[in-house]
Amino acid sequence: MFTAEVFQNPYLPQGATQVNAIVTIATSSNDDATVAAPSNSQRLFGIICDTSGSMGGAKMIAAKDAIVKIINLLPTDAAFFVVTGSSRSKLLVPLVNAVPENKLRAVAQVKEIAAGGGTLMSTWLHTALGEFNKMPQAICQALLLTDGQNDPNDEQDLVRVLDASEGKFQCDCRGVGTDWRVAELQKIATRLLGTTDIISSPERIADDFQAILTKAMGKTVSDVSLRLWTPMGAKVLFCKQVSPEIVDVTSRAKVVSERIVEYPTGAWGSNESRDYHFCIQINAGNVGDEMLAGRASLITQTNGVETKITEAKILATWTEDEAKTAKIDRRVAHYTGQAELAQSIQEGLEARAQGNIEIATVKLGKAVKLAYDSGNEATAKLLRSVVDVEDAAAGTVRIKRTVAKEDEMMLETRSTKTARIQK
Repeated sequence: MFTAEVFQNPYLPQGATQVNAIVTIATSSNDDATVAAPSNSQRLFGIICDTSGSMGGAKMIAAKDAIVKIINLLPTDAAFFVVTGSSRSKLLVPLVNAVPENKLRAVAQVKEIAAGGGTLMSTWLHTALGEFNKMPQAICQALLLTDGQNDPNDEQDLVRVLDASEGKFQCDCRGVGTDWRVAELQKIATRLLGTTDIISSPERIADDFQAILTKAMGKTVSDVSLRLWTPMGAKVLFCKQVSPEIVDVTSRAKVVSERIVEYPTGAWGSNESRDYHFCIQINAGNVGDEMLAGRASLITQTNGVETKITEAKILATWTEDEAKTAKIDRRVAHYTGQAELAQSIQEGLEARAQGNIEIATVKLGKAVKLAYDSGNEATAKLLRSVVDVEDAAAGTVRIKRTVAKEDEMMLETRSTKTARIQK
C-alpha cells in the first residue's frame, strides 16, 4: 500500500511564481492506504565482484567468504548470478534459481576465484545487464564491490552501459579500503538508483553484503515512477529525493506529454518512506487566485498495464497577508538545509584537497552549524573526524592537520544522507 502527502506553504505574495513542496511517499501493509500496487514475486539478485590484482590477499578472501554467505542466505524462490571482473568480465555463475543444488555449485565456483588484472567496470556491468535482461519482469537488484579506480579509458564505454542499464536493474556500490574514488561509484549508483558506501576493512564485507541482500529481498514492487502534472506555462525547476538521502533526479525526467513528466524511483519494500522536493515555476496570479500548481502521483507498469497508486496535490494561493506568505514550511526549510549541508561538505573537502584551508574552514564550519541546527548527529559525528569543533552552534571549527583517508572518504560518501525532520 502506498500513500502520498504534501507539505508546503501554498500562500504566495502577489507577483510570486515559485512553489516549493515536499512530497512524502510511504508504503505500509495497512489497509488505510488508497490503492494497492501490484506486487512482484520474481526477484533476481546479481553479485558483481572486482577481481583485479589489487583485490588479492585479505580483501579477496573476505569477499569470497561474503559472497558464499549471501548465496546461502538467498531464499529459494529467488534467482541469482555472479559476475567477476578485472580487465574483462567473467560470468562465473550464470542465472540460476537459488535452490540448494545450484547454491552448492555456485559456492564451489566462488571458492576458486583468484585476483589478477586491471579494472574495466563497463565490462562487468555489461555482463550483468545480459543476465538481468533474461528476467525483465523481475525485481532486479545488483551489488558491486571494488577496491580500486576504473581505467580512465573506460569512461565512454561505462557511460554507454549505464545508459543501457538504466531502468533495467538497480545497483548498490561498495568500495573496500581507500584506493577507490567516491565519485566513480556514486556515478554508477546514482544512475542505477542504488547507494554508495565505504567498507573500511575486509572483515566488514560480509555484514554489509548481508544488509544489502536483506533490503533487496524485501522489495515487493518494481518499476514505480513519480509522475508530475503541471499547468500550462509551468516549469519544473528541480525534483530531488531528499530523504533518506539526497539524489537529484531532475535530469532523469521522462516527458510523457507537454504537461506531464515522470521520474524513476525504482523498487519499493514495505514500511518504506521517501521524501521528494519539488520546485515549480508557475505563472503569477492575482491576489485571491487559487490554482493547482502540480499533481504528483505514483505509477506502476505491469505487463503493459498502467496503474495509478496514489496522488497528492501541490497548491498555490496568492494573498496580501504577509503573515501567511512569510512562513516557510518546516519540512521545506529542513530539507533545503540538508541539501545545503551536503553541498558545504563536498565544497569544503574539495577546498581542503586543494590546500585552500581558509575556504575549507568556512565551508566545513557552515556544515557543522547546519548539522547542529537540523539534529543530523550522524553527519555531525563524521565532521568531527575532519575538523575540531569549537562552537557547533556558531559553526566555529579548525581543520585538523592530519585526517585518516578512511574518515575523509566516509564523510564524502555519506554527506548526502539526510536526517528526517523531527516531529
